[in-house]
Amino acid sequence: MPKTIDLTGKTCVIFGVANQRSIAYAIAQQVAAAGAQMAFSYQNERLKEHVEKAVAPLGSSLLVECDAIDEAQVENVYRRVGEKYGRVDMIVHSIAYAQHDDLGGAFSKTSLQGFRTALEVSAYTLVPVVSKAVPLMGEHGGSVVTLTFDAAGRVYPGYNIMGTAKSALENIVRQLAAEFGPKKVRVNAVSAGPLPTLAARSIPGFNEMRSAYETRSAMKRNVNHEEVANASLFLLSDLASGITGAVIPVDAGYSIMGL
Repeated sequence: MPKTIDLTGKTCVIFGVANQRSIAYAIAQQVAAAGAQMAFSYQNERLKEHVEKAVAPLGSSLLVECDAIDEAQVENVYRRVGEKYGRVDMIVHSIAYAQHDDLGGAFSKTSLQGFRTALEVSAYTLVPVVSKAVPLMGEHGGSVVTLTFDAAGRVYPGYNIMGTAKSALENIVRQLAAEFGPKKVRVNAVSAGPLPTLAARSIPGFNEMRSAYETRSAMKRNVNHEEVANASLFLLSDLASGITGAVIPVDAGYSIMGL
């Protein structure tokens, strides 16, 4: 018998909503529509209003300040979620950042500080975001989705250090999936095609990426936010109960093509 996704009574914590054009917001829309209770992080007070405004249409939600590099702040997010909802069932990790000087130009010019920043923010943060939540998942376990990109395994000129960070992120997905699998916690990644977001505009050659996907992908088009959100919703739900440690491409078939 066909099943539908019903998340009523479940709690989802989303890290990384910037505005209504962000991928994390598109996922939040689908998760909220399926009935889940929602909690969102915002990096600092300067960004609080933007996040608050973005998520307002989704109904009553918990907002908690969190710079995910600070593990004490991550712990505070889950403390607040525990106080309000009592449990965590789903997590969306949509956090990525690289210094502007380390995008574009020669990869070999990447600074040590730039390397650390990109890897710490874009990859390492998944570790505390997952590990600190496990106690609140309890015996029922939970599901985590993070966002990666095809540059984890191939060179995209201009993407530079972010490709290295995404490669590390994908390995962390597998490591965490293996560690927490016995606790019924699933950790997966969605590898989305290039979507027009605020962050994407800062990537040199982004428009060329979009053109290449439209021309060369198996489906001869780009994907959209809703398609990435739908795949993420599936992975977060019990319909994907047998999937962990996976990287699921939502790229219109670009990654399967040789030419």
